[in-house]
Amino acid sequence: MTTRIDCDTCEVRGLHCHDCVVTVLLGPPPELTFDDDGRRALDVLAQGGLVPPLRLVQPVDGPVVESA
Repeated sequence: MTTRIDCDTCEVRGLHCHDCVVTVLLGPPPELTFDDDGRRALDVLAQGGLVPPLRLVQPVDGPVVESA
């Protein structure tokens, strides 16, 4: 499994960019992809206090409401 990071679709872009690991390491990119090992490595670095955590918040589809 991979994690696709598209800063253009992040729900907290602008609000949390300053302390997101993506912008600390690379600046705000249009899109990145990390595999599971890469994601775990970022988590370990963040837990050790070496980089901030990934702040990516992706939108979630709401429930489908049928009209009567």
